[in-house]
Amino acid sequence: MANNQVKLHRVFAAPIEKVFKAFTDADAMATWLPPYGFLCKVHHMDFKIGGTYQMSFTNFSTGNGHSFGGEYLEIKTNELIKYTDQFDDPNLPGKMLTSVAFKKVLCGTELFVTQEGIPDVIPVEMCYLGWQESLDKLKRLVEPNIPDA
Repeated sequence: MANNQVKLHRVFAAPIEKVFKAFTDADAMATWLPPYGFLCKVHHMDFKIGGTYQMSFTNFSTGNGHSFGGEYLEIKTNELIKYTDQFDDPNLPGKMLTSVAFKKVLCGTELFVTQEGIPDVIPVEMCYLGWQESLDKLKRLVEPNIPDA
């Protein structure tokens, strides 16, 4: 399981503060994190080193879902977030480690995501596709520049 990992890279035309905020706000996470066709409920989110979170994804078509949670291990504002992920389902054993690195670039924010320790029963390519969809939804959340009315 230790070798099961995905790595993603994206550039967003949005300020680093806005992209980082999308990872720190429970309502924002519920909006962009679940892949297409899934709903997300954030049950709790204590965004600080040593803080924990718990959320669930539900398949909109079937109503089936899974819940998971973890702990924030490292937080450097607008630079880095490292956290664990663990499914509540015993059929999805192990603890994953997710690292999200943020870098300010000329046109906005460069993002690097690494998720390691994906359970063997989850095909890595499906995890990768899910992350691609999530990052597409993140782009749609952070890139619009909507003026305050």
